[in-house]
Amino acid sequence: MLEIEYEFREEDLVNFNEAQYLNSKDVQNQLNKNRWIVPSIMVLVGTFYYYYYGDAKSAGYIGLVAALWALLSPRVMLYDMRRQILKQYTPQEKKAMFGTYTLTIDPANPAYLFEKSPSGKNKMAWQELIRVEYGKRYVYIYITLSTALVIPVETIKKGDLEKFAEQAEKMVERYAG
Repeated sequence: MLEIEYEFREEDLVNFNEAQYLNSKDVQNQLNKNRWIVPSIMVLVGTFYYYYYGDAKSAGYIGLVAALWALLSPRVMLYDMRRQILKQYTPQEKKAMFGTYTLTIDPANPAYLFEKSPSGKNKMAWQELIRVEYGKRYVYIYITLSTALVIPVETIKKGDLEKFAEQAEKMVERYAG
């Protein structure tokens, strides 16, 4: 029997959603537009002020604001996204979501991944799971295309995450389709 125990925190939820958010083509296009089009227009206005009015000071301020906009707007958008993610959940939902999780692969019952979490005990059929994905600081077991069990490497309390993830990947492949 393979078993891991880990702690799931708010920052883990935010990091997963942020990764999903940043991998979206629409979001990347929106970030690029916001980051480059608005400052480009500001630079054109600054150039107009400089050549038409001869006002280098105003043109410099406009250029500075354009540079700050290009550098800081993605960070502000990500901060807002993080705030919105946490605002989606009530305190009761957060209490049921964050805490100690135990995942078990039991050879006696090989068709299911067993989960013990703050919300209770669950079992998930391997055939319903989509894939196992490895990140720098996380292992993700995808339940749907946008939902996953997020396993933070740094909060593993018990078990061998590498062996568990390899076995989980084999089980997902075995029961796929």
